[in-house]
Order: sequence, then structure tokens, then C-alpha cells
Amino acid sequence: MDDQGRGPSPRPEGGGVPTPDRRSPGPLPYEGVWRFTAPAVDASVPQARRAVRDLLARQGVPVTDDLGHGLLLIVSELVTNAVKHAAVLSPTIAVEVAVGADWVRVAVEDNHPYRPTALETDHARTGGRGLLLVREITREAGGVYDVEHTAGGGKVIWTTLPLHPVRLVPPGPEGLF
Repeated sequence: MDDQGRGPSPRPEGGGVPTPDRRSPGPLPYEGVWRFTAPAVDASVPQARRAVRDLLARQGVPVTDDLGHGLLLIVSELVTNAVKHAAVLSPTIAVEVAVGADWVRVAVEDNHPYRPTALETDHARTGGRGLLLVREITREAGGVYDVEHTAGGGKVIWTTLPLHPVRLVPPGPEGLF
């Protein structure tokens, strides 16, 4: 795998002027953007998963076990889809990991123009549920995912998950208000 290293911070530009007596906090030690490329072959699936796992550990990203497992499953599914469905037009895929103070984003890019959609569960099929899994893991974690076209005619499939679990607090005995 070709590791292109750390890129610019994923934090938005601008955001106000710090007051003279207050220093603007810098990025946390784990914040950044990393991108690597891999050939669109089956061996790239476990390599991408290990690369993302090792990156998160090396940078000290505060992921819970559940979030980490879900994130690695998402990476596996997205890279598998790129290898299985895009390799003819995209001999190389790119995996990007961006980490902010409160979120982590993974994206897989290929040069195939087809924009896949999550299939609904069909118990007769043995495959084809990758994006359904990605959608459900993302939704359960309180994140978002999308598929976008790239300027070069390919696509990027990404998911952003909050680093801190979304807590759904049931209403108390007094009701919602």
C-alpha cells in the first residue's frame, strides 16, 4: 500500500478571531487527514483494514471498541465493493481517513462512474448487502454516509461517525416535556 502520509487538518478554515487574552486551541494530537492508495485486488481488503486500525491506534484516536469494530467493517465493505465492482475501470483505489476533535471519516474512492445504492435485505441472496451494512452501522452510530461523483468521473463513498456515542435518553415518567 502506498501511504501518502498526513495531509492538512480536516478542521474548517476561519471561525472567528481569538481574543488577546485567550489562545485559540490547536488541533488535538490525533486530528488530521491520511490517504493511501492500493491496487484493486482482494488482498487490499485486509491490508486497508489493518492500515486504518493501525493508524487509529498510532494516532491515539479515542474510538470505543464498538465504534472501532464498526469502522473497520465499513472499511472492509467499501474496499471490497471497489475491488469487486470497480477494478475493471479503476486498477487503483484510494482510502482516506480524516479525524476531527469529535468525528472520524473514512472514504473509499475509485474511478468507476457507477453510483451504488444500499440494497434492501433479500434473504435469498448471499451477497449484495455491503452498503446496507455501511448504512446501518453509520445510522446506529449517529453518523452520516453518502456517495459522490468525483471531478474525474469516478466516485467516493464516505461515512462520518461521531467519536462519542450518541445517547438516546428515553423520556422520564414526566413525558417528553
